[in-house]
Amino acid sequence: MMNYRKYTRQYFMPPVRSMKWAEKEYVDHAPIWCSVDLRDGNQALVVPMSLEQKINFFKLLIKIGFKEIEVGFPAASDTEYQFLRALIEQNLIPDDVTIQVLTQARDHIIRKTFEALKGAKRAIVHVYNSTSLAQREQVFRKSKEEILQIAVDGAKLLKELAEEAHADYQFEYSPESFTGTEVDYAVEVCNAVLDVWQPTAEKKAIINLPSTVQMSMPHVYASQIEYVNDNLKYRENVILSLHPHNDRGCGISDAEMGLLAGADRIEGTLFGNGERTGNVDIVTLAMNMYAQGVDPKLDFADMTDVSESYESYTGMKVDERSPYSGALVFAAFSGSHQDAIAKGMKYREENGSEIWTVPYLPIDPTDIGRSYDADVIRINSQSGKGGVGYILEQHYGLKLPKKMREAMGYIAKDASDLRQKELSPDEIFRLFKEKFENITVPYRIDEVHFKQHNGIIAEVTAVYNDKKSVIVASGNGRLNAVSNALKRHFRLEYDLVTYEEHALEQSSSSRAIAYVGIRDKNGKIHWGAGLDVDIIRASIDALLTAVNHMAESHAKQA
Repeated sequence: MMNYRKYTRQYFMPPVRSMKWAEKEYVDHAPIWCSVDLRDGNQALVVPMSLEQKINFFKLLIKIGFKEIEVGFPAASDTEYQFLRALIEQNLIPDDVTIQVLTQARDHIIRKTFEALKGAKRAIVHVYNSTSLAQREQVFRKSKEEILQIAVDGAKLLKELAEEAHADYQFEYSPESFTGTEVDYAVEVCNAVLDVWQPTAEKKAIINLPSTVQMSMPHVYASQIEYVNDNLKYRENVILSLHPHNDRGCGISDAEMGLLAGADRIEGTLFGNGERTGNVDIVTLAMNMYAQGVDPKLDFADMTDVSESYESYTGMKVDERSPYSGALVFAAFSGSHQDAIAKGMKYREENGSEIWTVPYLPIDPTDIGRSYDADVIRINSQSGKGGVGYILEQHYGLKLPKKMREAMGYIAKDASDLRQKELSPDEIFRLFKEKFENITVPYRIDEVHFKQHNGIIAEVTAVYNDKKSVIVASGNGRLNAVSNALKRHFRLEYDLVTYEEHALEQSSSSRAIAYVGIRDKNGKIHWGAGLDVDIIRASIDALLTAVNHMAESHAKQA
């Protein structure tokens, strides 16, 4: 039996709550993005990235558009140290990109970090110490005053070493485990650090508020952020940053609500990599903004390349259902979903709409390098007429009548169910041809000659069970005359209920396809299709296939 009684809420609500952030509707501009893939994401890997992989990953992040990239914890290992040196010495850092390095608020670690930074044109030095009640009591066994002094001493050393190096570094401070810290105390520590740094408009400081462990619902985190935002000293010269983790699965919500509450900056990783359940997924966060008409300032136009590169460098996998990036996130197998998407795409085409409103698709898949054909409509045993019809029209130009799409949908569903697999477009097309084209048993028509006299007279050379007959009948049109010939001579009972045709190619030698539906004496509709450069021959072939389907159906019932 699970013992829920051993748990309690470990977070702290701010002493004053205004909840003004909740009045805002959406995040209306992109934050400052900082990728921490090369540190926070890397330290979570079973096999950490090699130097070459880290350099390639760094180049990928630049290509996506990150202007701030945390490149590691250079005092933590030789690989981290050498990676930073390689970036500097090989001149791999663009002028418009600022690298960030992380250091604990400990003297020797800070000094090692500054040593690794020598020669860097621009950098953010990110110092932190844990401030939570649990860490103060259980890990450090120090008072609030002692913990605050650690932060202040670290801030002073950053300032001293930067001045000694004549380096124009930006400073960042994190009260680690902020979510388990009394919010007013976190503000007190941050303000003490800011008093040391004395940020200005020209040289702003960064205060970063990490949900090192998610402990609350997102609205609580947002209220904590709002309190800090309202009570920080030098606020106009401070960049308020968030570093959400995902322990409760709310990393995206924490980040979005935190931005509404006043944050300016987000630290996170591609696809949410990071320790335990990971960090906030910047891909999803940025694409959420994009889907609401906000420029995220990051480029995911080739999402497949980003995903594959990430998997190659990290050994991790992008889940098939990962928002926006997963292999199946645009795939519709459900029949009703497929029908709605197909109709939405048709509506968009007919109306020339510039605004994307297609049902079930929050964004246009082509915006991130995906395709409608391969990624959107997928056919399996759960699919329906709309999806099958869409595939046949988009891939092969077949515009099936509505009721015929339904019949073809059932055929595809049954085939998928029998084979226990998804059907490819080619397999669906082959099924269509097998079921609805050129079925010549038991009836076959070898020749037809027409003449006009009080309507149309057809002379039909027909074969039934290898017996040839020449039949003459009239009608109000060529297809009607052929149909009357078959009905009268072979005593067939049916009504011609659907006839549609269209060209498959726009040229002088274009082929035409005809669709015919007939209703038998029991009310069941049977379908056929014919394909020929001569539309009359195509329509006759379609009728003949429909008649043979009817004959087969009646034979099974006999």
